[in-house]
Amino acid sequence: MSTVMVPERMESTKEMNGLTPKEEALLTEIRKRKSELLDEIQRLKAEIAEVTAEMDSVDQRENGSREDPRAKQLSTGKKKFNIDPDKGLEYLISNNLLNNTPEDIAEFLMNEEGLNKTMIGNYLGENAVFNLDVFRIFVELHDFKGRSLVDALREFLWSFRLPGEAQKIDRMMEAFAKRYCDQNPGVFTSSDTCYVLSFSLILLNTSLHNPSVKDKPTIERFIQMNRGINCGEDLPTDILTSLFESIKNEQFKIPEDDGNDITRTFFNPDREGWLTKEGGLHKSWRKRYFILKDNCLYYFKNVGDREPRGIIPLENLEVREVQDSKRKYCFEIYSADNSSSLIKACKTDSEGKVVEGHHDVYRICAESSQERETWIGCIKASMIFDPFYDMLQARKKKVTQAASN
Repeated sequence: MSTVMVPERMESTKEMNGLTPKEEALLTEIRKRKSELLDEIQRLKAEIAEVTAEMDSVDQRENGSREDPRAKQLSTGKKKFNIDPDKGLEYLISNNLLNNTPEDIAEFLMNEEGLNKTMIGNYLGENAVFNLDVFRIFVELHDFKGRSLVDALREFLWSFRLPGEAQKIDRMMEAFAKRYCDQNPGVFTSSDTCYVLSFSLILLNTSLHNPSVKDKPTIERFIQMNRGINCGEDLPTDILTSLFESIKNEQFKIPEDDGNDITRTFFNPDREGWLTKEGGLHKSWRKRYFILKDNCLYYFKNVGDREPRGIIPLENLEVREVQDSKRKYCFEIYSADNSSSLIKACKTDSEGKVVEGHHDVYRICAESSQERETWIGCIKASMIFDPFYDMLQARKKKVTQAASN
């Protein structure tokens, strides 16, 4: 090898010596680009091999499904369920894979792997008589006997994803509280106490483990917050301390939507359209496509992009109209507590990595005054809804009124 390489290097040196500095630099750049292209070719070859292997794997799975038609139908039914629960269950029932009874459907939702937990929550949250029967049985399939309230909550909140509507959350948490009290008589004076404390624990979990919450609650504040919820009496301090420490040491695991749900996330948005956004670190303005959905504001570089360039959760934020001497029709999103810290948001950098945003305020411009007004109204509507606090306060009021009567 060395006898071959040395003459090449000598020839290369000779060539270089006969070039001007500008030509030398150009040749070096060409060789560098050639090396990069070769690396890129190798990377593409590796990706092609990976895709080919995946296709072979899919073919094998499909061949296996042909040998087991029921397994293929079950897989199809679950996929349909993860897009539309009613259609998925209808498919499974029509192919005799599931009986059309609340008992069978509840057990299927509780135990079958591969079901999207957001879709389970949506189905269980419906107010139709049949769905309510399924949910009642679904709750009864949980065994909370002899378990702490935190452990019971962990299991319950992992079995499906709570829907966003306050009425549905109220009904589901009420059923949880009743089930826990039925299986653990004497722990609480009433299921209302269990309900209030459960919500307190959910809020505590958010406060302790959400990085955007700067003022972390103490055990003393948690105890004070739950004064008198046991039908006018205080719960034992040691019980509240144990619950607090359990949440502090391990946060609740809440089911996340899988990757296939990103299409549903941006389907039927509350508002969408082109706006111009000011950068965080670099105060340049860029046109971005914005989508408002589920209390979050997403922005994309292009309309057809699958992944957003940035995500702004609207919790604890506010929006207002502002005047800018250089740009018309501006509004800004800012922290509701007037803190000077950065807004908790994320974006993708130039290398595609997810990083924290660099905004203490988001300044955005619309195309017209009317469009600005519409966007501000829609964003405000997304900012104000937080069912947990409202329901907790309503139930606390109910408990204290019952104690005074």
